[in-house]
Amino acid sequence: MELSSFQVEERTLLKRLDLNFIFIILALNIIGLINLYSATHGPSSRDVAPLFVNQIIWLVAGWCIFFIVTLIDYAVVAKVAYLVYFLNLGAIIFTTFFGKVALGAQRWIDLGFFRYQPSETMKLALIMVLAKVLSTRSSLGHGMGFRELLVPMLFLGIPFTLIVEQPDLGTALTLLAIGATMVMFTKVRKTILAGAIVLGLVSIWGAWNFVLRDYQKNRVLTFISPESDPLRTGYNSIQSKIAVGSGKFFGKGFKQGTQSQLEFLPERHTDFIYSVLSEEHGFVGSVLTVGLFCFLFLIIIRIAMNARDKFGALLCVGVLGYVFWHMFVNIGMVIGLLPIVGVPLPLLSYGGSSMLTTMAGLGLISSVSFRRYLF
Repeated sequence: MELSSFQVEERTLLKRLDLNFIFIILALNIIGLINLYSATHGPSSRDVAPLFVNQIIWLVAGWCIFFIVTLIDYAVVAKVAYLVYFLNLGAIIFTTFFGKVALGAQRWIDLGFFRYQPSETMKLALIMVLAKVLSTRSSLGHGMGFRELLVPMLFLGIPFTLIVEQPDLGTALTLLAIGATMVMFTKVRKTILAGAIVLGLVSIWGAWNFVLRDYQKNRVLTFISPESDPLRTGYNSIQSKIAVGSGKFFGKGFKQGTQSQLEFLPERHTDFIYSVLSEEHGFVGSVLTVGLFCFLFLIIIRIAMNARDKFGALLCVGVLGYVFWHMFVNIGMVIGLLPIVGVPLPLLSYGGSSMLTTMAGLGLISSVSFRRYLF
């Protein structure tokens, strides 16, 4: 029995999809939903229970975006990279003057049905525009110098400065880490690296004395000694470490975590979702989740190495940096190795802007993989 042309095309499309990549993303989504349900359905969680349904909606929308982006040739991304970047930059400037204020920060645009955070989508826009610019730079010889890096530095520096002023230092530093990851991939001169290290040390001193606000300095001091103020600035860090440590090897069980269920753990559905995971599923669940992220990174590296051009490889590296640094900073802060900053855990934390941006970024990688054998 002969297959119809539609069936043949359908099988061809399935073969071109990286199913391992898709399955690992889906596994992380499921872990995220399990933990979010637990975090939002405790004895006194009526006010946050609807967030679980909202997350499912964002997740479905995210997968739709993932497959739409997969089917679009990523060469189109190169053509619209500048447009997407400047639209995001305009949205950030708009937020600075007219954005919604919450928890002392002005980071969102209220769309009625959805609070849009331009700084989240700027991460993806930056990846696109840096991939566009850096793909035209040569990494032969001693690498790129200051002249070749000037334009990429401007593309990175402008949104970084605006986001710091919101204030949202965590997102701004994540943006900086993503840009640095992409630049390092293209190779730079040793003198530039040495200069960047010196500049970084000087910037830390300058930021501490002239840029950081009191609450941001308190976060750093609390990171060094959270027990110095256990009921105020050190509270989040202490409660998170209690939750992580009390899970022991196998955890307390689904919806059995005392720190999360009794609401000792703050922001348990967003920034501290990994604390919920560690408390209820223990060392085993924590390591399994980190292991899935590691497999995801290995697959992305393989896709980047097999990309048909430098632009596609840089897109993969940029999204890899996006997911890795979010994971690294989030897990680092909840276990007490880094200061507390507002950085979500990709694919697990609650949040529409974060989920849609992450799935769109992973869709770009899927698009690169989808066309790895097309020349």
